[in-house]
Amino acid sequence: MLLPGVHLPLHIFEPRYRQLTVDLVTGTVPSQEFGVIAIKAALVREIESVDHLHAVGCTAQLREAKRLPDGRFDVVTTGRRRFRLLEVDTTSAPYLVGTVEWLPDEPLPAGSTDVADRLSTVARAAHQRYCDSAWESDDWHVPPPDTPAQDLAYLLAADCLLPLADRQRLLEETQPLRRLRMLCRLLTREAGFLSTLRAVPAPMSEFADLTGPSTLN
Repeated sequence: MLLPGVHLPLHIFEPRYRQLTVDLVTGTVPSQEFGVIAIKAALVREIESVDHLHAVGCTAQLREAKRLPDGRFDVVTTGRRRFRLLEVDTTSAPYLVGTVEWLPDEPLPAGSTDVADRLSTVARAAHQRYCDSAWESDDWHVPPPDTPAQDLAYLLAADCLLPLADRQRLLEETQPLRRLRMLCRLLTREAGFLSTLRAVPAPMSEFADLTGPSTLN
């Protein structure tokens, strides 16, 4: 899955997604965006209806595309905007085509600037504690100090090995302050788990690699 503002490198090798990449590069697909949405059950082989997918996803905007000699692609994308999936079309293109409605954030309540600033500080501290436990060096990304509260939870979550269900909850939450509170709870919980796992004689970096490209296939 993908969160808004988060970078996602992909290695494209399956024919239907090669065609999607060509359509993105040539402008056949508007805005050079495509939808990324999580499957509800890992055992589903072919998506036939919206029932197989979570209700909310995020568009990925193409930033870079490198075509390899054998026709595969290495691409870099960035999460842009959330959507709610209404329908899935399995026949009009080699890849799935969805009908969606955009899912913007609720506006921040009037007079909530101080609350947003305090929550942002707490969330950054929780992220620091998590990363200190999870990674062996300072190789995680810290969002700039002027990152808006609306975007901060997504960018802080990008470096964290949160379960899919938790990441989906963050994506679906449309109230920015509730989203920051949710992230603080999740990171505090995960940091506790990681402290316990420190008893395992292996570096935490061996449990996952967030730096390599994923595949869209």
